[in-house]
Amino acid sequence: MFLKRFYYGILYFLVLIFEIIKAVFDTSKCSIKGDIDPVIYNIKTDLKRPISQVILANSITLTPGTLTIDIDSENCIIKASAIYPRDIKDIIPFEPYIKKMLE
Repeated sequence: MFLKRFYYGILYFLVLIFEIIKAVFDTSKCSIKGDIDPVIYNIKTDLKRPISQVILANSITLTPGTLTIDIDSENCIIKASAIYPRDIKDIIPFEPYIKKMLE
């Protein structure tokens, strides 16, 4: 059990680093072109534990071009902002890893 959670913890960290690097280039490209159109999303998450939701919210904030505004732990909703419209799965690609690591 512990090794499985540890494995998903390492995968989460690697995916987070990859997404941060990818977002740096996407955000830079949008900033240079001037294609900035801020959007606010209400993201329904599958994570039930507050610590899992906080880790997801911090991961969103760490990724350039996105920012977590609010967490509603009771309804499992995270309010996030992005500098340009994108699919919700592109904002939270690390959710399955957090779920397998902590839930």
